[in-house]
Amino acid sequence: MTTLIDHAVPLIRAIVVHPDGRSDSPRLADERLHEATGLARALDLDVRAEEVVRIRKPTPATLFGAGKVEELAALVRAAEAEAVVVDDQLTPVQQRNLEKAWDAKVIDRTGLILEIFGRRARTKEGRLQVELARLEYERSRLVRTWTHLERQRGGTGSTGGPGETQIEIDRRLIADRIVKLKAELEEVRRTRGLHRKQRQKIPFPTVALVGYTNAGKSTLFNRLTGSEVLAKDLLFATLDTTQRTIRLPQGRPAIVADTVGFISDLPHELVESFRATLEEVGEADLILHVRDIASPDTAAQAADVETVLKQIPAAEGKTRRVLEVWNKIDLLDDDVRDEVLGAAERLSQTGRAVAVSAWTGQGIDALRHAITGLIDDEPEILLTVPAHRGEVAAWLYENGRVTARETAPDGDLRLTVRLHPAALGRFERLYPDIPPRPGA
Repeated sequence: MTTLIDHAVPLIRAIVVHPDGRSDSPRLADERLHEATGLARALDLDVRAEEVVRIRKPTPATLFGAGKVEELAALVRAAEAEAVVVDDQLTPVQQRNLEKAWDAKVIDRTGLILEIFGRRARTKEGRLQVELARLEYERSRLVRTWTHLERQRGGTGSTGGPGETQIEIDRRLIADRIVKLKAELEEVRRTRGLHRKQRQKIPFPTVALVGYTNAGKSTLFNRLTGSEVLAKDLLFATLDTTQRTIRLPQGRPAIVADTVGFISDLPHELVESFRATLEEVGEADLILHVRDIASPDTAAQAADVETVLKQIPAAEGKTRRVLEVWNKIDLLDDDVRDEVLGAAERLSQTGRAVAVSAWTGQGIDALRHAITGLIDDEPEILLTVPAHRGEVAAWLYENGRVTARETAPDGDLRLTVRLHPAALGRFERLYPDIPPRPGA
């Protein structure tokens, strides 16, 4: 009998702890714990136990009080856990003391999110951004835990001093690497800016999808564009920005960008490192704020997204326009769904919200029309295209939106067209013999 060898990497056993009472967030503690558990499972941790721990006053050395630290130590032993996820930001001293007390690896919220980002990043830009964020985070974690702190660097003299300690060497190496990464990312930012200028020459409006992680952005992106971007019921399933061109009602082209998901208490290191990517949001003509309307925490999640959006400045000369997309209405009970649809219908009159199910396709046509209405700011022009000039009509359909068409008795086409000012300038240079007239 042949014995099969299992080469799969064993899962790391872990427990998840959410310290309640540490912030003024309106979010429910159970929902925060559920999210932290989802983050741990996204990192392929085998979660054996999860618990909300109420904190009246943080203890500087360990965050938790001595009695709670012992109680959690017993839980760690009972679960045979190798790691403990603390859903909060720990100081380096707190992290080290808890690891000693629990004899297990301790991962705080920032470290957990950084680890997930490190696994998910696929493009060179994404990997650079994650590495920079990780180094910024680890620079503060260099505590004196080495046994070789007075190791010599080596010198040229026969009697030198003790030389740099290992911790000083590590800090210097990290600082040097950070400088190099920032320079590489600045080059990425410059290249992205050049690509953006090229896109602006083709006057297509841009639409950026933003939202809380797992709100269904990628599923909605696929539904709008017919693409097959990875879309899973998983926190931070996709990180790298993806862009596609779509056709809106009446044939207008637009560029849609699927961006990285946001999350509460998003590490500032990541916000700074993903600046080049998030600039796409600032440059967008319209932002679609995708909300998981079926989540009991949807209002708090929306507030967290708006907090991050405030950190992303709008491009010079652009007014930020945001349309909320209430996704996952297929998961609501009938009574609740009717109530949500009614509220969305009232808000849609002012271009503020549309209710959809990206999974089933319900409401997608209404969303397309809402997008068109919000980016429809080009003036109408009237054109008479000779019957034998088919290439002119084709150009207008490709680069603008034909809102009305009439064939004259002599065969000429009378078209009402909306053109971006840049496209109108190109048209006048290409076809000076067909002068446009202002529309009504």
